[in-house]
Amino acid sequence: MLVLEEENQELFDRIQEKNLARQYDLLTNCIEIGLSQGGRVFDKFMLWDLNHAVVANISQFGGRFRNEPIYVGDHKPPHFRDVPELMDQFISTVHENWYNWTNTELAAYGLWRLNWIHPFIEGNGRTARAACYYLLCARSGGLLGGNKIVPERIRENRKPYYEALKAADLAWEQGHLNLSVMEEYLAALLQEQIENQDNPADGA
Repeated sequence: MLVLEEENQELFDRIQEKNLARQYDLLTNCIEIGLSQGGRVFDKFMLWDLNHAVVANISQFGGRFRNEPIYVGDHKPPHFRDVPELMDQFISTVHENWYNWTNTELAAYGLWRLNWIHPFIEGNGRTARAACYYLLCARSGGLLGGNKIVPERIRENRKPYYEALKAADLAWEQGHLNLSVMEEYLAALLQEQIENQDNPADGA
C-alpha cells in the first residue's frame, strides 16, 4: 500500500512527516541499545530498519538495498552490484574508527558516505541523517540535549549541507578522504542544538 506524490501531494507530505516521527522513535531505541552494547551494534540491519520506517507507504522497496541504477543530480552513485560490498566497507570503517575519530568525525563520515553510496531506492538522505545523529549520540555517550536536533536543522537549510557533500565528493574523486567541511558544518549545528535546548522558540 502506497500513496504517490503526483496523485495526492497533501497526503504524501503528511505521511512523510509521520514517518519521520516514527523513524525518530526507532532511532532513540537504536541509540539506547547502542549505548548499552557498544559501537558494534551499528550495522546494516539497523540502517534497513531506519530506511523502512521513513519510506513506509511511499515506497515499496523500503528496508532493502537497491537492485537498479539511481541518479542524484550531478552525483552518479555506484553500480547497484557494488552496494552490498560498499556498505560492508562503510560499516567496517565506522567500527574500526569508533575510538579513533571524534563524534563529529564519525557523523561526518556516516552522513557523507551513505549519501555517496545511495544504497536505497528512496529515503537515502533521511536515512543518512538519522545514521549521522545516531553516531553523534552513541559516540558522545547519550542522547544530546536540544529542542531541535541536527537532522531537523539540516532540513531547514540544505545549501551548506549540499556544499559539504560536494566538498567531500571532490576530495574523494581526487583520491582523498577529507571531511573537514562536513565536520565543521555538523559541529556548528550540534553546538546550536545544545545552546538552544532551553529555547521554546527553537522548535519542539
